[in-house]
Amino acid sequence: MGIVAANRQYEAWLIAQLKGEFVKPDLVRKHKKMTDSAFSFLRATYWRWAETILDICPDAATAPALLAVGDIHLENFGTWRDREGRVVWGINDYDEAAEMPYILDVIRLAASAVLAGRRDGLSLSVICKNVFDGYARGIDAPRACILDRDHVKMRKRFVVTEAERARFWDKIGAAHTQALADKKKPKPPWRKLFAAALPEPMPLDYWQRTAGTGSLGRPRWVAYGSWRNGPLLREGKALAASGWVRAQGGPAAFRLLEIAGGAHRSPDPWYNVSGTLLVRRLSPNNHKVDLAAQPELLNPDILWAMGRDLAAAHLSEPGRRAAVAKHLAVIRKNKNWFRDSVENAAKAVSREYAEWTKSAR
Repeated sequence: MGIVAANRQYEAWLIAQLKGEFVKPDLVRKHKKMTDSAFSFLRATYWRWAETILDICPDAATAPALLAVGDIHLENFGTWRDREGRVVWGINDYDEAAEMPYILDVIRLAASAVLAGRRDGLSLSVICKNVFDGYARGIDAPRACILDRDHVKMRKRFVVTEAERARFWDKIGAAHTQALADKKKPKPPWRKLFAAALPEPMPLDYWQRTAGTGSLGRPRWVAYGSWRNGPLLREGKALAASGWVRAQGGPAAFRLLEIAGGAHRSPDPWYNVSGTLLVRRLSPNNHKVDLAAQPELLNPDILWAMGRDLAAAHLSEPGRRAAVAKHLAVIRKNKNWFRDSVENAAKAVSREYAEWTKSAR
């Protein structure tokens, strides 16, 4: 099935999943983003990756399975504050988490860098080497990436500046002013979700938010309150079953909290799931990385760090390390396998991106 027909099927499935809360105007924005670049197309179509990747990389099916991220890519990283108030950097979106061959995440992360790269940028070999080596190191020595004391270079890149902090609150202030005029409120399940994610009961103002790429169409709400003489923000987002489960089968339960709170993660204490709704804290240092604003993401050191953090996320369940390490050793002996798999995956995404853009003219 071609990408256009497959996308229609997926959107019909998603509308049914969201049970009347699908944000139809977001479709126009999403379809436009899918034409912006092959990287944006990849971000918007994890469901399609889940449908096709084992045809593109059939040998990957024999890799050990574990609870994986699924929709991993360069912009699926960010910063947040953990229970101790420390700034943490790493993977911050687990909406598509499911049990699958671990190597698919590693291939997808590297393929996203290939698709996002400039012609004068990093070579396929350099991208693959740094993602793979970082991942292998993370399997050997998994750990959360805490920026408060160590990782000076990472801290300089990813902890917000005073100017960025000011822009964040200016944007929130404008949205809050509009919310006061609109006086919109989400349905009771959303209000219950936000109430449970507060340090104590307080009045809240709400507004709808549009963000992301792959999640466009799923409703998002922001709750704004004032606590101890300062603003407080929470964001809620509707969830749907993982695209991997839809395409390949498996338990339909949401597994975000398992992987986000694994043994080698240091999660945001306000990151939580209630039914089919996800809630998280918003703040200047609770944000995603942005390739357009931070082109240095296409840097060997950052790709290595991303690979390492992915490994730490993969080891959320005990007893998985030995099987993964053994499989990685086999891949190392076949020097071209990982690079060829990444190249084939990137080419397949590029072909469907070309098909999509042609249909959109």
